[in-house]
Amino acid sequence: MSQNKGTVKWFNETKGFGFLQVEGGEDVFVHFSAIQSNGFRTLKEGQAVAFDIVDDKRGKKAENVTVLA
Repeated sequence: MSQNKGTVKWFNETKGFGFLQVEGGEDVFVHFSAIQSNGFRTLKEGQAVAFDIVDDKRGKKAENVTVLA
């Protein structure tokens, strides 16, 4: 795994998932369980984030997502 930076493309709080745009290109799926946060785990469109990209059976997804200040 490699640490990546990007921004939140969109995130649906009701469904608990969305997509992150990696700096330099591709979009990566993100599930709320991958967000490293206390309390309600959510992301806002346009937030800067750092994350790992892993491959699963459906393609690439984000893990260990942290919001950057």
